Amino acid sequence: MVVTAEKTPDINQIAPGKDRVAVLLMGYGEVESYEEFANYNEQALNLLTAKFAPVPTWIYPPLAKILAMFDRHEWSHQHHNFISPHNKIFEGQRAGIEKELKEKWGDRLQVFKAYNFCQPFLPEQVLAEIKSEGFDKLLIYPLLVVDSIFTSGIAVEQVNHALTKLADGEEHWLKGTRYIPSFYNEPAYIKLMAKLVEEKIASELAANYLPSQIGIVLMNHGCPHKAKGFTSGIDESQAMYELVREELINKYPLISVGWLNHDTPLIEWTQPNAELAAKNLIELGAKVIIMMPIGFATENHETLLDVHHIIHHLEHKNSDVAFVQMPCVNDLPEFLKMAADWANPHIEALLSETGVTVTPATGHHHHHHH
Repeated sequence: MVVTAEKTPDINQIAPGKDRVAVLLMGYGEVESYEEFANYNEQALNLLTAKFAPVPTWIYPPLAKILAMFDRHEWSHQHHNFISPHNKIFEGQRAGIEKELKEKWGDRLQVFKAYNFCQPFLPEQVLAEIKSEGFDKLLIYPLLVVDSIFTSGIAVEQVNHALTKLADGEEHWLKGTRYIPSFYNEPAYIKLMAKLVEEKIASELAANYLPSQIGIVLMNHGCPHKAKGFTSGIDESQAMYELVREELINKYPLISVGWLNHDTPLIEWTQPNAELAAKNLIELGAKVIIMMPIGFATENHETLLDVHHIIHHLEHKNSDVAFVQMPCVNDLPEFLKMAADWANPHIEALLSETGVTVTPATGHHHHHHH
């Protein structure tokens, strides 16, 4: 059998327009003007808290306003009009991942960002744009929180809500969808986390501290224990912590997980929280504590302000202990490259599959299997 070379078209010359993939990177987004706090909090309460708190929905608007007052006090008075760098970093991640992916896929691909809680990048706004630009294949890629199962459940919830609104008539405009739930167990990410800690120790701490006196708090995104049956990300975060710990423990024996919880009343959160974790390591003889975020890929007010507060509290009580606050991976080129690599097989699958036309069902179908 003779195979002629002409039969395999160049990957970049397949029918223009159709068969392009939109990669949708999803994060929380953070307010950049204090006027938006109440609105942001209300969105967050509706999407997040509703899944684990026994609170009636009519409470959300007034509660959001009260929380906004606290936020405003914390960000403006205690932190000199802090403006979160989160959105700027997330845009850097989007641009960097797109650059990596375009080298392989050219114009058959574009990377968009959506924020769960921030205009003008709410999922429904961004999906409308993706649709209007003629994309018919979508890769949903939650990036901010690494455990991502609970958080990306919210991402999918919002995408579904938007798709319902954007449906037109007889068939769905999307012909293919893929999803990356989390990268908690990706070896490249695990190794990078450990490497960043080791480099920090080598460059700044090794000369003054014995390895057994260096306490490492690996900070995860806090999770509620009971989330009305929703998977809350505890298992994934726990597994990620164990993997990073394994990379470091033989050199540095003092390691603890530290959960960054939102200490909401009535809710049982993952323990130990980051502050307790550090206290425990100090009790075991740590003379310096490294606070390393592994559960967040993008800096946000939790990794910045909350950790800053925790360190402030701890310094107050432990004047003989030093504290080191590490950044998230953010737009580290090495991270952007691996994040693009994780997307590649899904993009390949979307482009090689024949699109499936889906006609919206009208509900109330009971399928009986005999």
